[in-house]
Amino acid sequence: MTRISESLSPQLHDYLVEHSSPVDQVLLDLAAETERRFPDRAGMQIGAEQGLFMTALTRLSGARDAVEVGTFTGYSSICLARGLPADGRLLACDISEEWTSVAHDYWRRAGVADRIELKLAPALETLRALAGQPQFDLAFIDADKEGYIGYWEELVPRIRPGGALLVDNVLSHGRVIDPAENGSAVQGIRDFNDHALADSRVDLVMLPIGDGLTLARKK
Repeated sequence: MTRISESLSPQLHDYLVEHSSPVDQVLLDLAAETERRFPDRAGMQIGAEQGLFMTALTRLSGARDAVEVGTFTGYSSICLARGLPADGRLLACDISEEWTSVAHDYWRRAGVADRIELKLAPALETLRALAGQPQFDLAFIDADKEGYIGYWEELVPRIRPGGALLVDNVLSHGRVIDPAENGSAVQGIRDFNDHALADSRVDLVMLPIGDGLTLARKK
């Protein structure tokens, strides 16, 4: 028994991945192509265990309608879309045609392209153009960190009661607790974490998955 989450060494992380369901060839190829084509940005892609968790959570929650803010090359959208039923839908929001051109190829390979609608525009514009009533069962936020509070405020009212929000990078590689770190991205994460914690519309838990993943449930 332990009352704190374990810190994972590289070896323990490898063991964790090896004792989770295997990642299929489509996602392995996507991770490799992202590393090859965008070596300076490849760290923006979620890890294998986070992808498996997100697919499992989507299935367990029975989500049918989902939205993603920040698509990059499509790894997370595949994981979400795989958890949706055949007639489910995922609204994917991004601003890069270059990154998402890779995503399109792999959505087709993964057999989920018919479940995903991509909107290439600033995500706030896309979200604000939607009807204001609850319409999504699940949301995933993984875009510019300074924009997290804005995305949250647009998404929470549009999540159905009992639905979930996932927010990535909430530990900012440990920088959130370092007073010497005052960059805009780190401060954006700190501000968001405090904002979400104070939001009476949700219950939430911050999980030590990847770079920190907040899971919130709409009341």
